[in-house]
Amino acid sequence: MQRIDAHQHFWRYNAKDHAWITDEMSVIRRDFLPADLLPLLQQQSIDGCVAVQADQSAAENEFLLQLAGENDWIKAVIGWIDFKAADIDDQLAGMQQHTKLKGFRHILQGEADDAYMLQPAFLNGINKLVKYNYTYDILVFPRHLENVAKFVNRFPNQPFVIDHLAKPYIKNKAIGEWESDLRKIAAFDNVSCKVSGIITEADWQHWTQEDIKPYLDVVFNAFGTKRIMFGSDWPVCLVAGAYAQVAEIIDNYLSGFSDYEKQLVWGGNASQFYNL
Repeated sequence: MQRIDAHQHFWRYNAKDHAWITDEMSVIRRDFLPADLLPLLQQQSIDGCVAVQADQSAAENEFLLQLAGENDWIKAVIGWIDFKAADIDDQLAGMQQHTKLKGFRHILQGEADDAYMLQPAFLNGINKLVKYNYTYDILVFPRHLENVAKFVNRFPNQPFVIDHLAKPYIKNKAIGEWESDLRKIAAFDNVSCKVSGIITEADWQHWTQEDIKPYLDVVFNAFGTKRIMFGSDWPVCLVAGAYAQVAEIIDNYLSGFSDYEKQLVWGGNASQFYNL
């Protein structure tokens, strides 16, 4: 099986489009392009990656698809589309020409309305995805999980994946409510989960493997090794640690698992989910 980083980003930094990068995240206020990532993948014997949108625009899709076209190890692109658009069906049909475009994401965590995902126009757009064999990445905070359960319940045939474990509050060691809500979502067998973005939810300067283990325990117990995929969340992870440290967390955690289970988490599941 291929080893795949199922979640990372590229960008050419500018303050307007990347306003979410705060002063305390200044280490990532620069360009991050394929030439920066490839050596890191090679060091971890990772064969390819999934490039995920960080900006909600058509230009972002074009940018990522161009990079994917120029680098065969960028196996897939997760783009953005206006799901509320009246012509959403036509837009999705038009996207079919891009063979590396495998799915979409909306930055739900940034919406003022926590129930944005349940708005009828948005639901109408999501409803079209399965027709074109597209996946959907769910980017939310723990407070959204109650709505996420209602959301995924509407689409039993749509492949979904939760990004970043839904961003549990590792720094504050808060786990109970997040665990309860995430387990309800894991009950839907069309929903997977990315073990990504972990150290950025911990104490950036002082996190340890032991801080993170209870959250991985919850996810692995709830989703099982057939619905979990590794993602680095590079370069965002750099605010709290190096790429190699992120990979080491998962390597260490999986040390007691079978080789087959390791292969699933390290790439087999991502390959199947995104049809790589």
